[in-house]
Amino acid sequence: MSGANRIAGKGRLTPARTARFTIDGRSLTAYEGDTVASAMLANGMHLAGRSFKYHRPRGILTAGPEEPNALLDISRDAARRQPNVRATVQEVFDGMKVETQNRWPSLSLDIGEINDFFSPFFAAGFYYKTFMWPKSFWHSVYEPFIRRAAGLGVAPKEEDPDHYSTRYVHCDILVVGGGAAGLSAAAAAAETGAKVILCDEQPEVGGAFHYDTGATVDGQNGYDWAQATAARLKAMPNVQVLTRTTAFGYYNHNFVGLVERVTDHIAKPLKTAPRERLWQVRAKKVVLATGSIERHMVFANNDRPGIMLASAARTYLNHYGVAVGAKVGVYAAHDSAYETAIDLRKAGVTVAAIVDCREKPGEKVLTEARSLGIEVLTGHYVADTSGRLRVRSMSVKRNGGGSARKIEVDALIVSAGWTPSVHLFSQSRGKLKFDAINDRFLPDVYVQDSICIGTCNGVDDLQAILDEGSAAGAAMAKAAGAAGSAPQAPTGVNAYGWTGGMIGAAEGAGRDSNVKAFIDFQHDVCAKDIRLAVREGMHSIEHIKRFTTNGMASDQGKLSNMHGLAIAAEMLGKEIPKVGLTTFRAPYTPVTFGTLINHSRGDLFDPTRKTPMHDLETSLGAEFEDVGNWKRAWYYPRPGEDMHAAVNRECKTVRETAGVFNATTLGKIEVVGPDAAEFLNLMYTNAWDTLKPGKCRYGIMTRDDGFVYDDGVVGRLAEDRFHVTTTTGGAPRVLNHMEDYLQTEFPHLKVWLTSATEQWAVIAVQGPKARDIIAPFVEGIDISNEAFPHMSIAEGKFCGVPTRLFRVSFTGEVGFEINVPADYGSAVFEAIWKRAESLGACLYGTETMHVLRAEKGYLIVGQDTDGTVTPDDAGYGWAVSKKKKDFVGIRGLKRPDLVKTGRKQLVGLLTKDPKEVLEEGGQIVANPNQPKPMTMLGHVTSSYWSENLGRSIALAVVVDGRARKGETLYVPMKDKTIAVEVTDTVFFDKEGGRING
Repeated sequence: MSGANRIAGKGRLTPARTARFTIDGRSLTAYEGDTVASAMLANGMHLAGRSFKYHRPRGILTAGPEEPNALLDISRDAARRQPNVRATVQEVFDGMKVETQNRWPSLSLDIGEINDFFSPFFAAGFYYKTFMWPKSFWHSVYEPFIRRAAGLGVAPKEEDPDHYSTRYVHCDILVVGGGAAGLSAAAAAAETGAKVILCDEQPEVGGAFHYDTGATVDGQNGYDWAQATAARLKAMPNVQVLTRTTAFGYYNHNFVGLVERVTDHIAKPLKTAPRERLWQVRAKKVVLATGSIERHMVFANNDRPGIMLASAARTYLNHYGVAVGAKVGVYAAHDSAYETAIDLRKAGVTVAAIVDCREKPGEKVLTEARSLGIEVLTGHYVADTSGRLRVRSMSVKRNGGGSARKIEVDALIVSAGWTPSVHLFSQSRGKLKFDAINDRFLPDVYVQDSICIGTCNGVDDLQAILDEGSAAGAAMAKAAGAAGSAPQAPTGVNAYGWTGGMIGAAEGAGRDSNVKAFIDFQHDVCAKDIRLAVREGMHSIEHIKRFTTNGMASDQGKLSNMHGLAIAAEMLGKEIPKVGLTTFRAPYTPVTFGTLINHSRGDLFDPTRKTPMHDLETSLGAEFEDVGNWKRAWYYPRPGEDMHAAVNRECKTVRETAGVFNATTLGKIEVVGPDAAEFLNLMYTNAWDTLKPGKCRYGIMTRDDGFVYDDGVVGRLAEDRFHVTTTTGGAPRVLNHMEDYLQTEFPHLKVWLTSATEQWAVIAVQGPKARDIIAPFVEGIDISNEAFPHMSIAEGKFCGVPTRLFRVSFTGEVGFEINVPADYGSAVFEAIWKRAESLGACLYGTETMHVLRAEKGYLIVGQDTDGTVTPDDAGYGWAVSKKKKDFVGIRGLKRPDLVKTGRKQLVGLLTKDPKEVLEEGGQIVANPNQPKPMTMLGHVTSSYWSENLGRSIALAVVVDGRARKGETLYVPMKDKTIAVEVTDTVFFDKEGGRING
C-alpha cells in the first residue's frame, strides 16, 4: 500500500509498480501513474500550499490543469528545479523532490498567515490607494517590497541543464482533446485518409471517462473504448496521437502551438531525450473538443483544505483508487455532484449528506443516492465551514433562513455546474453567445477554419457528443480534400443525464461583506471584493478584473471568471452578457521559457552572422561589436592602444591618407522589372524615374505616418534594374515593407524583389588616396574623376572577378564601395589591404565610421531618428519630392502636427568646453535653474570626440533647433550641467569639396 486512503479494487493503477518521492523532506510512496496530487491524497495529505495574499492554508481543489492552489517546486537534482508546477498535472517519478511554496518556516505553521487577520486592510484595490502617498516612497519603499512579495515560487538561479526540441508540422485535421468527442472526430477523419493529429494534455486519452466509470460505448466501458480507439488510431499511418500534449495557443491561419511533456514523468530520462517538445502545427482544419471545467461553489470559507470539485474527487477515486476522505460532504447545484457521491458510497466511503441549493435535482440521481442511504437536503445551502489545516465540518441552512445545522466532514466536494472550455476558440478570435438556461458561454461566430464539438459546444448527452464528433470529423476531412468515407458514430451508449447548474448558490454566494467567500483562490479574491469594485464605480468586467485581480493568476481565471462575472452582473442589475467577458489569451496553461526558446540560448540565443572577411579581420587584430545579428569590426587596435587611441588614429588616417572598411552588412535589395522605377517612386520620398543608368541617388523611405523608416543609396544599373542599399539593421524590414506594398497596394506593377545582402561582399575605400589604392585592380571601368564622378555606379571586374563599383562616400572623402561575389570577399579585401597598407592607409571599424559621418552631419536612421522624426526634422527636406503626386507617407507628411512649428529638429552641438564629451541620450534644457520637473527641449542623439577637429561634437534633436543656431542650451547631468552651443550639423569640410576629390 502507498497510503491509507487507497481503496482496494478501485482505480487503474497497480501496486506492483511504485515510485518513492519526498515532500518537504517527508518520504512517500506512490503508484506509477500517480500525479503528485493523487499520491498526496493517498497518503492523507490535503494541505498543499498557501494562498498568495492572505497565506491561508489551501488544499488540492481539482484534478487537472485548472488547479489554482497546489503549486509546488519540483526537482530531480539541484540543477533541475521548476517552481509553480501544478500537483494535479505533474506525474510522480522515482527520486522526485517536492517542496511546498509561499510559506515560512513550514507549510503547517506559516508566519505569513498573520496577513489573514489583517485582511480587512487588504481589500480589493488597496494597493492603488495605499501606495499613492507619499510619492517619494514608491521607488525607495513600496516598489522593492512589492517585488519581493510578488510570485509564489522562487525562480531557479542555476542554468537549465535540460534541452528542448521543436517540430514544424502540417496536417489536414488537428483535433484538440482526446475525450469522447475528440476521439470520434479523429476516427471519422482518419478513416477518410486525411492526415490527422490528435493531442490531449493527459497521459492517456479518455477525457471524462477517467472518472465516469458507469459510461459505456459500443457496450464497452468508456475508458477502455477510448484506449482501444487511440490504439487503432496510432496504428494508422496518417494519424499522430500526442498525449501529455497541451494546445496552448491558437493563432492566425490555423496555426496552433502545442507543448509536449516528453520526460517530466521519467525518473532517469535518456540524455538525448528532450524535456519538452514544442509542436508548431499548421492545420487546414481544427476541431476543438476541449471539454468543460467544473465550477466550484461560492460560500463562506470555501477554500479550506479538503474542499474540492466533485469531478476531482471522482477522478481520484475511479482512476487513482484514492478516497478523498472517510466522511465526505457534498454541496451541489448540479447532478454531477450526485454521481460522485454515489461512486464514493459504493466504494465504502461514508457520505455525510448531499446539500443541494436546488429544490428539484435530477430524479434518477436523487433516487439512487437515497437508495444508498445518503441523506439529501434539497433547498439547502452551505453557509460556512470549520477547520484550519483541513475542513472539519459544514454548517447547513435552509434556503430562506432558519438555524444552522453543523455536519462533521473531513472532505467536502462541490459542483455548481460546468463551464465550457472556450479558451482556444476565443484565442482564434471567435465570438461567444450566452446560454442563459445553463449560465454558460458557448461558441457562436467562427473566424478561422475550425469547429467546436462536445461539451465545449454545449452538448452534454454522450450519444449526441459521439454523433457530433463523427459528423464534424468527416465533414472537416472532406472540406480539407480527403476523398474516403467515414464510419458511423459509435452507439450502444449508457451514461447519466445531467440537469441543473448555476453560478454559485442562491443563498450562499458570499453576500455577507464580513465573510470570505472565495472566487479566485490563488489571488484571494472574494465575492465581497467584486461587490466593492462595483460600488467603487467599476462597471466593465475588464475594469473589475484589474481592480480585484480576479482571473489574473497563473490559472487565468478558469474557475473564477464566471463567478466574478455573475456577481458583478447581479450588483449592476444587468444580464451577464451585458457586463462583458474577459479576454482569453495564450497560453492556455503556463509554458516554460525553455520550451519557447528551445535551442536559442547561450551562444545560440540569437543567430550570429559573420561576413566573408571575418576570419581575416580577426587575424588583423579587429575587435568586434554586435550590430543586429552581425559581427562587425569595431576598431583595429595596435599594440599599446586602447579603443580611444585606435579610433583617433583611424579617423586621422582616413582624412589624411585613406582607410579600408568592411561594409558587407549593408542591406542589398535587387529591384527588377519594367515598373521598377515607378515602384521606387512610390516607396521613397524622392524621384527615381529621372535617375539615369550608371548613377546613384540617396533616398529616404517613410512609413504611412510620414516618419523616417530607412535610408540608403540606390544605384540604377539599367532601365529596369536597381541596386538598393539599406541600413544594416533595416534590411529585413525594408524588404518586408516593400513586399507588403507590392502585394497589397501596388499588385499591378511588374516588379520583382530579391534580397542580395549575402550575395555581395562590400569593401569601402575612403580618403584622398582611395583612387590610387583601387586603380590597379579595376578592369573595364574608367574611374577617373571626370568619367566616374561622385554618385556613379558601373559594372566591370575587380581583381578579375565581377564587381559592381559605387562611387559613394559616408565619410565626406573620395570614396568607393567595391561589391564582389561573397565567395571572393576575403581575397579581394586582403588584396586591397596589402596595397592600402603600402600607401600608408589603415583599416577602420564601425566606431571610426560613426565619428567620420558625424563630422559631416550624415544621418544614421535609428540613432539620430526615433520613429517620430520626419525628413524635414532631420534636415533632409530636400529629399522629399515636391512634384510627385503619391508615395508612401505623403499624406502623413501633410498632417498639421508634422508641418507646424515647434517640432524637434536635428542640429549640431558644440560644448563650451571643447574637451567635454556629452552622453548620448542626455536631455537638453533652456534654463538649468528651472524647477523640477524641467521642460525638456530635446536630447543628444550622437556624441563623439573628433581627433580631426581637436574637440567634441554632437548631434541632437531640439525643439525649433534650426532657429536656435548660436543659442546656448544646457545638458543637466548627474554631477554637473554642461553648456552647449547650437550649430549646423556639418562640422568638417562645410563646403564639401573633399568628396569630389
